[in-house]
Amino acid sequence: MRGVDLDLFDFDYDLTWMGFFLHPDGTVYGRYGGRDADSADSRVSLAGLRYALETALARHRRGETHPPPQTKPPRTAEQYPAARRLPEHACIHCHQVYDLRRESLQAAGQWRLDELWVYPLPENIGLTLDLDRGDRIACVAANSPAARAGIQAGDRLLTIDNRPIASFADVQYALHRAPKQGTLPITWQHGKETYKSELTLAEGWRKTDLSWRWSLRGVDPPPWVHGDDLSPDEKKALGLSAKRLAFRQGPFVSEPARRAGIRQNDIILGVDGKPLEMTQRQFGAYIRLNYRVGDRVIYNILRRGQRLDLPLTLEGRP
Repeated sequence: MRGVDLDLFDFDYDLTWMGFFLHPDGTVYGRYGGRDADSADSRVSLAGLRYALETALARHRRGETHPPPQTKPPRTAEQYPAARRLPEHACIHCHQVYDLRRESLQAAGQWRLDELWVYPLPENIGLTLDLDRGDRIACVAANSPAARAGIQAGDRLLTIDNRPIASFADVQYALHRAPKQGTLPITWQHGKETYKSELTLAEGWRKTDLSWRWSLRGVDPPPWVHGDDLSPDEKKALGLSAKRLAFRQGPFVSEPARRAGIRQNDIILGVDGKPLEMTQRQFGAYIRLNYRVGDRVIYNILRRGQRLDLPLTLEGRP
């Protein structure tokens, strides 16, 4: 990402792949890409890519160009003050754009935890999109903002916040630019009729599972424990539900965990006596989102059939 114009190539930097459909003047006809916490591939398909490409080509043929004003130099990742810690000319990976931005805001005392919820899923407003036609509504969740606006399964999305929609990525980009609370204009087609309304966005609507994000690993405090989730059969043998947090500490035991008395093969069941239902990966996100450096937590573990409660003070990364 070194030297890349971040205002033009504005996308979810935690992704491994993203496509832009561009006019030479900088007009973005559309985007393609995206993922969720369950899979890196479940939100993309070749048919969906083709549909987004054909829609972008149609916009181009209609002459839809809007050259951006060139009033200032491009904004690039290396302009963040935190980038000075990197070796000169070192590669800047996509996810590091988030890291550099966060570190720069933290240094200025301006970073807030809610900045982590970028590129919300369509499901956050109640929409499940067709995989192969990203502007088609496959399902609308009951009592969701989309349902209250009157959108139905089978309808075709036209715009969100006046941004044309042809893909999952287009929807995510529009939602990324939406307010943290308030209203969001939306238009759609039902049969031959076009409808316009506003979605009401409640506080916290952007939140979703962040555990897959590579950039989250740079947020302190880490949990200082890690390992593989127990299988459903292993959990059943221990009298645990299939969704209950339970993972086996791996062979590398961090120094904070070692001082707390945690050992290899200990089974981590949670913290502070809370019966958490999540995976080991989600547990890492849970600690980062709910605790701060210096907090003292009690790790609940199982060792050779015996339950233990071990206190650990959460530290920041070196």
